[in-house]
Amino acid sequence: MDDFTFLIARRKSLYWRIHFWAALIASPFALVATLTGILYVFTPQIEARLYQHLDHVAPQASMLPLDAAVAAAERAAPRGWTVQHVVPPFQQDDAVQVAFAPPGGAHDEHAGHGMPVKARPKFGLPAQAIVMYVNPYDARVLGSLASSERFGNWAKKLHSRLLQNDGWRWMIELAASWLMVMLVTGVVLWWPRSAQSGLPKRGARGRNGWRQWHAFLGVALGIVSFVILTTGLTWSQQAGGRIRALRDVSGQAPPPAPRGLHSTEAGAPLDWQDAWKVARSHAPAIAVQLTAPASQDDVWRATMADRSQPTLRFDLQFDAYSGKPLYYAGWEAQTAFGKATAIGIPFHRGEFGWWNQALLLVFGASVLFSLVSGWVMFFKRRLPGSLGLPKLLPGAWTSPSMLAWLAAAAMCALMPLLLVSGGMLLLLELVLAKCGARIGRMRLR
Repeated sequence: MDDFTFLIARRKSLYWRIHFWAALIASPFALVATLTGILYVFTPQIEARLYQHLDHVAPQASMLPLDAAVAAAERAAPRGWTVQHVVPPFQQDDAVQVAFAPPGGAHDEHAGHGMPVKARPKFGLPAQAIVMYVNPYDARVLGSLASSERFGNWAKKLHSRLLQNDGWRWMIELAASWLMVMLVTGVVLWWPRSAQSGLPKRGARGRNGWRQWHAFLGVALGIVSFVILTTGLTWSQQAGGRIRALRDVSGQAPPPAPRGLHSTEAGAPLDWQDAWKVARSHAPAIAVQLTAPASQDDVWRATMADRSQPTLRFDLQFDAYSGKPLYYAGWEAQTAFGKATAIGIPFHRGEFGWWNQALLLVFGASVLFSLVSGWVMFFKRRLPGSLGLPKLLPGAWTSPSMLAWLAAAAMCALMPLLLVSGGMLLLLELVLAKCGARIGRMRLR
């Protein structure tokens, strides 16, 4: 074996070892994240069955002014709660959604007070806000729902932190970090060399067949895996903070609205119906979320309420009296990073329609197969009485190229949990190496 071939073999043994550790660390969390993610993907279909009586109404000849729906919601809302924002109907069969926030951050155990129980299906812990649903044609209150009791929000919380508080988010972040390592090392191990083919061979059986399909499916969906992992890390606590800091330093932060925007008192202030008309005249054809001024000189704010069409994203602020636009930022004003996340995050959530859901379902099934096949190969390879760790060739830890070390350093810098857990793993490797050396000397005696 020449020096170059031995170098490649040493590198392969190291990447295989790292791939194994990454799978060992990430597998339990990845299994939970995949199963909960598949559940979350089908949110539109599930919510269509659960909330048909809240989200939609029978179209009639004409709608009442938006203020009638808001006033009806205020009468039905818990006493002291204030309107947070309003989503007017976009389609003819849409209900008006009026979100309320509790006074002083109080708990919302009275959410849905006065509403029929059937209008408030429970999915998780009470939230700090409720949404009242109102028929825009007759201002009849259809029901209410605490925001995190809605299935989509409950499923998202289950997927990101297992229905626990933010202190549990580190588990999913740790899994995502090591899944990224799994992806990178898996591609390196699969990469065809010389006359090799990366495609599974017909008739391959046993551990070799498992290995070929394990590698092929992992790489075939590598782009989807990369998008899912990177978008997931952008809203994580530790890695997300690093990514946002890098975004800001590189000038890719979202365009900020000018400070000090205020309304000039001139006549009567705009009501909800007038504000809706102003927003519709400037916004693209998409559902709008309206936020009223917090004081006499504050401004109206409007933004998109539908994330499935990121290119129609907009932010609008206008005078509370004249309706004059004071600030507008559409898709063209977003940075490259902002556009990438505006597309990547809804894709991660399956919000682009059936094709997006189908692709994520296939991706989820592929992840489950990779996890199962990885462990099947491990138990087929492991000798009785051994740990089953992939063997490291002599000099493996010094074999990676400078580019590989730089890539590892960049990943650790962006993913702090990877750095901490990776340091602990290196200590474990040192202990295992010393134990192995001691056992070897004892055998020689």
